[in-house]
Amino acid sequence: MIVSASYKTDIPAFFGEWFLNRLEAGFCRTINPYGRQVVTVPLTRDAVDGFVFWTRNIGPFREALGEVARRGFPFVVQYTITGYPRALEPSVIDWERAAGHMRELARDFGPEVAVWRYDPVIATSLTPPDWHLENFAAIARALQGVANEVVVSFAHGYVKTKRNMDAAARAYDFKWEDLDPSWKRGMADRLAELASDHGMKLSLCSQPEFAGKETCEARCIDAGRLSRLAGFPIPAKLKGNRPGCACFESRDIGDYDTCPHGCVYCYAVRTRALARARHAAHDPGAEFLIAPEASSVPAS
Repeated sequence: MIVSASYKTDIPAFFGEWFLNRLEAGFCRTINPYGRQVVTVPLTRDAVDGFVFWTRNIGPFREALGEVARRGFPFVVQYTITGYPRALEPSVIDWERAAGHMRELARDFGPEVAVWRYDPVIATSLTPPDWHLENFAAIARALQGVANEVVVSFAHGYVKTKRNMDAAARAYDFKWEDLDPSWKRGMADRLAELASDHGMKLSLCSQPEFAGKETCEARCIDAGRLSRLAGFPIPAKLKGNRPGCACFESRDIGDYDTCPHGCVYCYAVRTRALARARHAAHDPGAEFLIAPEASSVPAS
């Protein structure tokens, strides 16, 4: 079993103590956000083939990564670095600092441990096409020789995403729009060329419709990469978690509406106030990331 920690929230940035406690206990418990079933997820070495961590700030999690490595688990870090304006990302760390973290990960754990995510691409008056190309190129230069893959997606038009983007646009006086598929395909190809210039392949997350000759499909949960890191094959089957997803099967141990970063385009958080309140109520000694009565169902 591959454990995902977590595409629903930023466990490395905000819940590292809880994760270490659950690793020591050998299990955690989660709740299916739709059916409300309680599931026990074993976290022992014989049960877990590897971890995939998703984050915007691995800094607070370095002790935990060392413990994961000491216990013999292979792991991959999916590290989102976008460098967007504060109107879109009010509290993430500066991209230069995050790039430094990735260099440290490559130095300490090997060059395949960290995957860069430029995700999602959003068309706004603050981030027009030329801005994306210049910004992406600057980050790619900083990560040359550190990452061999960059994962890209284009923002989905979820109801909560539109609502939060509209509110931010009013507050910070910018405009945004969901551009047509031809623009997205063209942008993906141009970003792929820039990635190639810096020794990376560009993969598209769950959006094969925007693929071009220079892109490939992303496997964010990648048994192949974990196998190379482990030095032996990791058994897993392809089983995406939504249409277009090319990931291997995994078990996610996060919870929605718990990440207080406040990125206005986030699909996993309805409001920042809710996420802050639920994060504040979190008990790092509990079996659940969030108490069962507080766990939420994501709005579409």
